[in-house]
Amino acid sequence: MQTVTQLDPLRRTVSLLRADGPVALVPTMGALHGGHLALVREATRRSAHVVVSIFVNPRQFGANEDLDRYPRQLATDSALLKEEGVSLLWAPDAAVMYPPGFATTVSLGGVSAGMCGAARPGHFDGVATVVCKLFNQVGPDLALFGEKDWQQLSVIRRMARDLDLILPRAEAIIGVPTVREADGLALSSRNAFLTPELRRSAAALPRAIQAAIAAMRSGAPIEPAMASLIADLISAGFTGVDYAEVRDADTLVPLTELSKSAARLLVAARIGTTRLIDNMAV
Repeated sequence: MQTVTQLDPLRRTVSLLRADGPVALVPTMGALHGGHLALVREATRRSAHVVVSIFVNPRQFGANEDLDRYPRQLATDSALLKEEGVSLLWAPDAAVMYPPGFATTVSLGGVSAGMCGAARPGHFDGVATVVCKLFNQVGPDLALFGEKDWQQLSVIRRMARDLDLILPRAEAIIGVPTVREADGLALSSRNAFLTPELRRSAAALPRAIQAAIAAMRSGAPIEPAMASLIADLISAGFTGVDYAEVRDADTLVPLTELSKSAARLLVAARIGTTRLIDNMAV
């Protein structure tokens, strides 16, 4: 596995790799876990070469968020990727990604509105900007993202369609199902912030989502199902719920009742000082 930290050698290396077939990109912020490795393995299945990026993007963190304590473990991550057969690790620093005088922001409406877009102002502008840059830097044939952050996946797909990015088609942005612990909690780099007691309590999040989905499938209206979900989380030790909403799976338009179109139940909740997100198909 090659590791590259500058743009010119990145482009030269990717050009050589592409001679063997499609190149897949897996963008990450490092602190890799089984969820990231699931993306890498799916990318390996679909392409000739896999490029993984590791960049802790300061533009998607708010002023009072956890940028400074976000785990950084490049050597450990690099060893994991080498074991998975990754061809190239793209690991720029902030000065390479955002050189002096950088003044451009990619901003979306629609799918970025509400939920994490409301709770974390500017977050999706930072996500869209860095992913747009990664697509232009690497020029992948396909890119893979986890479904755990469904709104982020929707933002990236919308951006790629709207800006005619280098990916050959919107379907080349592939969502990979969420990887979960044995108790159902979605794998996340932020799980490392939880004490053992909070980690046990955090398993209430997927259980509460499943219970709300079961209630709605049995005929319960959306609003009381969300109220019960929130009450279940607070009872389990969560300190607050940023949102619990049912939205159209494609457009992310809020739903007040279920229809024949696909829907997702999306939740962000806080336990201790940690904010966890999750979603499931309804």
